[in-house]
Amino acid sequence: MPLRIDSHLPAGTVLRQENVFCIPQITAEHQDIRPLDIVILNLMPKKIETEIHLLRMLSNSPLQVNVELMRIDESSSRHTPDEHIDRFYRRFDDIRYRRYDGMIITGAPLGQLPFDDVRFWPRLTEIIDWSWSNVTSTMFLCWAVQAAMYHLYGIRKQLLPQKLSGVYRHQLENPLAPIARGFDDTFDAPHSRYAEVALADIRAHPDLSIIATSHTAGAYIVTRNDGRQVFVTGHSEYEPQCLKDEYERDLEAGTAPQIPENYFPNDDPTQDPVVTWKSHGNLLFSNWLNYHVYQLTPFDASQIGHQVHAVDVQFS
Repeated sequence: MPLRIDSHLPAGTVLRQENVFCIPQITAEHQDIRPLDIVILNLMPKKIETEIHLLRMLSNSPLQVNVELMRIDESSSRHTPDEHIDRFYRRFDDIRYRRYDGMIITGAPLGQLPFDDVRFWPRLTEIIDWSWSNVTSTMFLCWAVQAAMYHLYGIRKQLLPQKLSGVYRHQLENPLAPIARGFDDTFDAPHSRYAEVALADIRAHPDLSIIATSHTAGAYIVTRNDGRQVFVTGHSEYEPQCLKDEYERDLEAGTAPQIPENYFPNDDPTQDPVVTWKSHGNLLFSNWLNYHVYQLTPFDASQIGHQVHAVDVQFS
């Protein structure tokens, strides 16, 4: 799927070098189809890095995807230049009357904080509520899953005894779910978090379906039964060095981190990690775009939030 992004966005240069199809806006405007409009609320500190990760994942499908980036507030980021955010990121007040086919809300390094202590919690809950009437399908990643489960369904996160960090084996619980089309019975995915949403609490909610789990990492993929919300507790978008970079950062901070599990050969941090999750990750995002966004969203974008296509897919 060609990505329609600002031609000056730094991620575009990286993606074009990898032969990812990024279509110029002038070319896209002359194609007689409606692109999918996707907005990404990027809460991660290293925003440019996260942009590249997510745009790679959104690029493997045959339709245009028009991607916009949104900021949570006016605060500066320690790891991203203000000039970059000012140039490429939209304010919520600028788009609150827009409608989008899909939305991604990223994680954030806030797992140990109570939600009420998060600086932007009121604005985040406002955006989550707004998404129900203005977005066909929203994907929540990592910490955003914990936030959305609490805000939307009253399910509290549970702090873990120590940080969960590594690559874990997962099992399908609902192999017929559209988000899992083409998945193997077992597959790997990275996790990096300090808290979880308990499987038992999710199972107890009638509107939610558990799609995939891990014996170690717990719930991994959960969907709302109508397909309009997808919750992914891990980081299938991570690049090979991400867990290594986090581990080394934690070492420098003096937090005595555990070596990420099942990541370095022989658990030796001096060796290069072996990637075992990329094919699954690409399929996860492609399935979301196809089954939860493209096949659900109305052609008339003004009907988003009011009308959802009835399609022959099983969501629970």
